[in-house]
Amino acid sequence: MIEEKTPEELLQERTKRVEDAVQLKVPDRVPVAPNFGFFYAKYAGITPEEAHYDYDKWAMAVKKTVLDFQPDMFVSPRMILLAPGPVLDMVDFKQIKWPGHGVSSNHSFQFVEEEYMKAEEYDAFIEDPSDYIIRTYLPRIYGVAEPFKMLPPLSSMMVGYAAVHLTAALARPEVTNAIETLSKAGAESLRWRSIMDSIHEELGGMGFPSCAQAIAEAPYDVIGDFLRGTRGVMLDMYRRPDKLIEATERVLPMQLQAAVFIAKRSGNPRVFIPLHKGADGFMSLEQFKTFYWPTLHKLITGLIDEGLTPWLFIEADYTSRLETIRDIPKGKAIYHFELTDIFKAKEVLGDVACIRGGVPSSLLCTGVPQEVKDCCKKLIDVVGRGGGFIMDAGSVIDEAKPENIRVMVDFTKEYGVYG
Repeated sequence: MIEEKTPEELLQERTKRVEDAVQLKVPDRVPVAPNFGFFYAKYAGITPEEAHYDYDKWAMAVKKTVLDFQPDMFVSPRMILLAPGPVLDMVDFKQIKWPGHGVSSNHSFQFVEEEYMKAEEYDAFIEDPSDYIIRTYLPRIYGVAEPFKMLPPLSSMMVGYAAVHLTAALARPEVTNAIETLSKAGAESLRWRSIMDSIHEELGGMGFPSCAQAIAEAPYDVIGDFLRGTRGVMLDMYRRPDKLIEATERVLPMQLQAAVFIAKRSGNPRVFIPLHKGADGFMSLEQFKTFYWPTLHKLITGLIDEGLTPWLFIEADYTSRLETIRDIPKGKAIYHFELTDIFKAKEVLGDVACIRGGVPSSLLCTGVPQEVKDCCKKLIDVVGRGGGFIMDAGSVIDEAKPENIRVMVDFTKEYGVYG
C-alpha cells in the first residue's frame, strides 16, 4: 500500500522539483506548470468581469482549477488580474480597458498605449522621477489624480520650515477630494490583497507553491510600455538615443528595489519579468544590444545577487538573440519562450538557463489530446533531456480546452520521469 504524502511533503517535493530544474540538475521528473491566465475563471464558470469584481468568486476559481489539475506550481491570481475592478473604477484608470469597461465581460483586459510622457519631458523624468510621476504622469493615467498638477515641485519640500507653507496646496478642495478618493481606493486594494494572500496561504497549505509573486519589467519596456509607447520609444532610438539610454538606467534601480522588496516579503524567490519590446520584430540585434539588453542584464544579475530567481517570459521570437542572452550566471534563471525555436534555445542555452514553455497555446485551444501528447513527448525527449526544463504553454491559455491541459499535465507526470 502506497502511503499518502502530507501537504507539507508535497510542497517540499514540488518546490525541490522546480528548484532542481532551475539549477540545471536532473529532478525526479519534468515539472509542469500551466500558465492558466483567465482559464481560471472560464473553467470555474465565471466571467473575467466577475473575476475583477467578485473577489470570493475569483478565489474559488483559482483554487478549483489548481486542485483539479494538480500542477507543480500555480500562477498567482494577482499576476493575472493586476488590479481589482472597484479600484480601477475609483481612480478612473486610463491605461487599460477591463472587462465590462471597454471590453466584453468575457474577455481579458487590454492595455491602452499612448505617449503618456512627451518626448520633450525626458529631462524632467530623469532629473526627478518621483516629482515627474506624481505631478505629471499620474494626472494623465488616473482621472482622480488630475488635481496633482497643481502641486508645487516636490524638491521644494527639502527646505523644512518653508515647506510647511507649501502644504497649503493640499488644502485645495480638488486635491483634498483626490487624496480622499485615493485613500478609499487604497483601503479597497488592501482588502483585495488580503484575499489574494489567503489564496496563496491556502494552496500552499495544500502542497502547491506559486510560480512567483513579484513582478519586474525590463527598463526599456517600462519606458516603451508605460511612458513613450511603441511608436515613441522606437523613434527615440533614432532621435534621442542618449536620453533613452539614460532613462532606462534611471528606471533600473526602481525596478530592482521594488521586485526585491516584494519577493523577499512574500518568501517566493522567483520574479516574473515579461519581455515585450525587445523581440526580433521590434528592433535589430544591434539595437537590442545597445538599448534593451544592458539594463535587462543588470536587472537579471541584480536579482540573482539578492538570492532571487528571474523568470523571464520572453514574448514573440528571440531566436536571433539567444547567443546574447547566454551572458548570465548558470543555473540561476528561467527563460520561458513563446515563439522562439525552443529546440534551438535548448541547444544554445541549455547549459545556462532553465527552459520553460514549448506547448503552443493555439494547440491547447484548438488541438486534440493526442496532438498535445505528441508535442509534450517531443519536448520531454529533446528539451527535457538532462534536466533544466519546465513544461508549460508558450503563453497564457485563457481559451484552452480543459481536456488538453489535463493531457499536458498528466502525460508529463507519467512520461517525464527521469530514470
